[in-house]
Amino acid sequence: MFKPSILAMILAGGRVDELGVLTQYRPKSAVPFGGFARVIDFPLSNLLHSGIERVAILSQYRSYSLINHIGTGAAWDMIGRHRGVSVLPPFKGHENSDWYRGSADAVYQNLDFVRYHDPSHILILSGDHIYRMNYRELIDYHVEKDADLTAAFTEVEPEQAHRFGIGVIDFEDERGGPLTGYEEKPGSPRGNLASLTIFCFKPAVLYDALVENQKHDSFEFGRDILPMMMRRGCRMYGYRHQGYWGYTRTVDEYWKTSMDLLGETPLIDLEKWGLRTNLEHRNIRDCQPLKVGAAAVLDNSLVYNGCHVEGRVVNSILFPGVRVEKGAEVRDSVLFFNNHVHRGSRIKRVVSDVNTIFGAGCMVGGARIRDQEGITVIGWNNRVPEYFRIGRGCTVYPQLDGERWESGELADMEALQ
Repeated sequence: MFKPSILAMILAGGRVDELGVLTQYRPKSAVPFGGFARVIDFPLSNLLHSGIERVAILSQYRSYSLINHIGTGAAWDMIGRHRGVSVLPPFKGHENSDWYRGSADAVYQNLDFVRYHDPSHILILSGDHIYRMNYRELIDYHVEKDADLTAAFTEVEPEQAHRFGIGVIDFEDERGGPLTGYEEKPGSPRGNLASLTIFCFKPAVLYDALVENQKHDSFEFGRDILPMMMRRGCRMYGYRHQGYWGYTRTVDEYWKTSMDLLGETPLIDLEKWGLRTNLEHRNIRDCQPLKVGAAAVLDNSLVYNGCHVEGRVVNSILFPGVRVEKGAEVRDSVLFFNNHVHRGSRIKRVVSDVNTIFGAGCMVGGARIRDQEGITVIGWNNRVPEYFRIGRGCTVYPQLDGERWESGELADMEALQ
């Protein structure tokens, strides 16, 4: 009987504080991206195009949004007798089990699931990166080198290297070579090859490392498993990813990566990449065509079905259900599902979560208040009052009630004026 030989496990359950209110009610992997999709759609689409059809998603933090998005897995053709997507949340049982204490512990707590499928190789992936990769090429390299572990790396700006796990590779060719060093977020990096949190393991080696790791107090692949294997003298290789890679850990990075979708030759071409998403989630499939008014202006923007634009939209991304009224302007912004920008409002350098209404004459994100910089973020289910001003780099928390707006209560360290 045919059985898939590769099991992919996507680390998708966490929340990052740097994304602030965007992850207050959803895990980071479920954050909307690209005008219609979610961040986790990128590794799922990569798996589809790589022919890897047995996938487990390790989810913990506020899983409902992610589970609702994944559905049956049919959007990525992962439904059938020997293929499928399984969402694996934490559980309680007769044996010692608890909330996932880290990425390595999440896999350890599901070793019964892994052993049941008896894979020839185990692929561990992060669920919050924007990139295109044929995982088969990495796996072929892993098999060719008879490696215990092959980890993928990409070059980052040297001044940013301290934020990542940094590998040292003795390159044998342009693909990679032996991994001779690894440090997680080093103070003085030995290079700028950053880990993509893409690991291909021999199952027996991974099982042994995870069991040994349970004796310690930290349970992360980068911080604990890779250094442990290096100390043990395991056969470890680094594989260089040479294509685009976008990070979405902070609001600024999320915004910058989103802007890479725009322009005459965008760095992220969703059509060429073959990105798949679940069009039944939020009823995207049923949205009416985009409606553009006679006086509307759309300039270098992605505006999807279900939107109604009568105003001006420049260098922006609008998700289905967004309405921009006549006389309103949206510039350099990302507006999630069902935002409504009323007449005369000015929205600039803003990321706005779902179901937000901007009253007439608002000015949001454009002017600097108290020398703040960065991207203004509006949490979901908010109604910004008419003629209200919110400065640059501010955060507005979700579902503020009318009294808090009217009283001028501050949403984030003197954010509102």
